[in-house]
Amino acid sequence: MSIQDHLPALIVMLPLLGAFLTPAVASLGKKIRNIFFVLFSFLILLVALSIGCAVFWGSPMVYVMGGDSFAIALPSGMSYPVRILFEIDAFGALLALCIAIASFAGALFSVAYMDKFSGWKKYLSLYFMLTAGALGMCVTGDLFNFFVFVEISSIASFGLVAFWRDKPEAIEASFKYMLVSQIAAMLLLIAIGTLYGKYNSVTMAALSSMMADGFLERVVLALVLCVLAFKCGAFPMHAWMPDAYAEAPTGVTCLLVTVSQASFYGLIRVCYSIFPKIAAGGVVGWILIVFGCMSMFFGVMMAVVQHEIKRLMGYHSISQVGYMLLALGVGLVAMSDQQNMIAYGFTAMKGGLFHAVNYSMYKALLFLCAGSLYYATGTRNLDKMGGLARNMPWTAGMFVIAAAAISGLPPFNGFVSKWMIYESSFAIHPILPTIAMITSVLTLASFAKVFQAAFLGPAKTGFVAVREAPGFMLAGMAVLTVATLLLTFFPGWFISNIFEKAAGALVDNASYVRAVMGGI
Repeated sequence: MSIQDHLPALIVMLPLLGAFLTPAVASLGKKIRNIFFVLFSFLILLVALSIGCAVFWGSPMVYVMGGDSFAIALPSGMSYPVRILFEIDAFGALLALCIAIASFAGALFSVAYMDKFSGWKKYLSLYFMLTAGALGMCVTGDLFNFFVFVEISSIASFGLVAFWRDKPEAIEASFKYMLVSQIAAMLLLIAIGTLYGKYNSVTMAALSSMMADGFLERVVLALVLCVLAFKCGAFPMHAWMPDAYAEAPTGVTCLLVTVSQASFYGLIRVCYSIFPKIAAGGVVGWILIVFGCMSMFFGVMMAVVQHEIKRLMGYHSISQVGYMLLALGVGLVAMSDQQNMIAYGFTAMKGGLFHAVNYSMYKALLFLCAGSLYYATGTRNLDKMGGLARNMPWTAGMFVIAAAAISGLPPFNGFVSKWMIYESSFAIHPILPTIAMITSVLTLASFAKVFQAAFLGPAKTGFVAVREAPGFMLAGMAVLTVATLLLTFFPGWFISNIFEKAAGALVDNASYVRAVMGGI
């Protein structure tokens, strides 16, 4: 077997290896530690890119660790095979690549941003664990391993959100996130255990092939949808997100954005690959549409009144998640109609996946811009900023690109993905694109306020000598800026070659089942 055959395992093993090697490497000095951090993150990105190329222009990758030949002997004399199944189709490869890009950008940013702080060993180990957990959620082929990776990412998140342990706000944000996350994790484990008790399997493809449409299955689906909607930050299960995003170190917040997308991956995977017969009806779709509309509207309304820049962006994250839930719900409702609506449903899926990628890039960039402002000024309060564009032109320029993209201004990538969602949701009901467009207008107004308060006007007292962010921080921001501009300049190519294939992989559930069951 070649190294390419082991890529699904490597994409999870590399960040885990980085987490365990960090204490030893960090003891060798700051320079070696920084080189290790950046190079290891770049290596993870290369693996994710290699997987993407292999899957998008090839076939899904199925990788099995263990099997019947590797078993644990139980006290009863029976043996139980230990098997870890990875399955990566076009959808999983797309989300894994987004996570790897954000992880690399956050690593570059953190080298300079965290330089004056202690606790680097803990920071790097938890950062790599968070990356491993998020990537594992996107490549696993069975539900129990999905739960394990959810817990890995959650535990790492708790520690990183509370990294500034001398700040009561950070401890409170981490405790709040930990409390509700563990309740959600227990519900998820109960749901997985229920399926295992009935179907004697936790492999997603096997469950899909056996899944019946009964009361028990509907209860399990409801539990899983609630848990994963919470992990995405959907309203009204959103309370943890603004606090956690605001208090975590900025490089971590950049990565947390894509961790929420890993939960969105799980939400879509559950609907399309495990419960397609149940979720294909209009009920589940309309529930997600309602969640999406509430998240869009209430998220942006809360963002407009914020004066603390990272909390403002945290509420905008809730709003952006709403667009993706709306697209997913429209896709399920439209594609359940076998006559006239299937094309609109497929457009909604492509638009939702496009928006998920866009959100991962421009929202992560916005958080890095906010971190750059905090690094330069020592405050996150917009009322205390002003005139910073003169001293921080690179940060100001990249902020404008990200703000225009998230606001859906043409010709930026956010406009393209939102337009696809508007078009498909209008076919379901005219009120849906109306809510989405109002949200976009309020988003534009909110970021116009941020730009005016932070970058325009006279410089505030004490900020006259502010300097541009260090090179490593600008490099991390540049990675996400380039990704955003590529999606902006070549939307047609990405839609035809990436998002259409990713949406097609979800819709063609029979191919998913055949690929996985044939690989066991």
